[in-house]
Amino acid sequence: MLELWRGDAVALNTRSALLLMIPPLAWSANAVIGRLLAHSVPPMHLNWLRWMGALVLLLPLGWRVLATPERRAEIRARWRALAVLGLLGVAAYNSFQYLALQTSTPVNVTLIASSGPVWMLLIGIVFYGERAHGKQWLGALLSALGVLTVMLRGDPGRLAGLRLVPGDAWMMLAAICWAFYSWQLARPPRLMDGTHRPAWSWSEFLLLQVIFGLFFSGMAAGAETWLAPSAIKWSPGVVLALVFLAVAPSVLAFRCWGAGIAAAGPATAAFFANLTPLFAALMSLTMLGEPPHFYHGVAFALIATGIVISSRR
Repeated sequence: MLELWRGDAVALNTRSALLLMIPPLAWSANAVIGRLLAHSVPPMHLNWLRWMGALVLLLPLGWRVLATPERRAEIRARWRALAVLGLLGVAAYNSFQYLALQTSTPVNVTLIASSGPVWMLLIGIVFYGERAHGKQWLGALLSALGVLTVMLRGDPGRLAGLRLVPGDAWMMLAAICWAFYSWQLARPPRLMDGTHRPAWSWSEFLLLQVIFGLFFSGMAAGAETWLAPSAIKWSPGVVLALVFLAVAPSVLAFRCWGAGIAAAGPATAAFFANLTPLFAALMSLTMLGEPPHFYHGVAFALIATGIVISSRR
């Protein structure tokens, strides 16, 4: 199976802890801000504007990947793989998340996103010929129960007439897209694997994904304008929110996550990632006036326990 949670023993120091704390803070803030902007910026346009801002930030850092004919030839030889990464990781996942936040809460969205390891397990079995052992199936079951708890709003009596809140369904689709994206990174095509992949820096690799992702995001924004036209309600607050989305969850979180994993190891990083729903709950309470409920705690405990069980060797 994809070794996202390999139990390598790595010392956690103050620097690595800070590096790993920034991404869940940024991801939870992304969900809360997406909810705040739900009635000001259409979701497809919100995603496109966010990554356009990220492109502006990344160009001074990663422009060399586009600078010479030889480097552009490297991109042309791998454009299909880069297009898939841009479609899944930049366009689809984030667009579906902002679409989810139109009708769902940041706590629900981040909890459902935490079910990613379940989808990665299932996708690995169906599409990559992986085999799962008993602990992984138990972990997947517990995590699935956690997601179901969110969808039932903690009331088992709703099971018979379960009707998904549209946002919950969109976020589940986003989690599936992210699982496919993660497998593309773990099992890339030959030209993107090992020594066959050019020595792109983190900023160059992210820049290429953003360029391809913006192509798909732009098409989605155009379709949104045609099918469900809605004007952006510009204000200083909206502009500041878009700047934050371009900086924190798009560029800063990506860089800190990679550096944090390198410093502390994937197993430790996984536990920090699970802080995202907790941060989202605190931010929702203070910024949106949406208090978390008891069932959110139950769901979090089930999902986190499932991840721990399935990742134990």
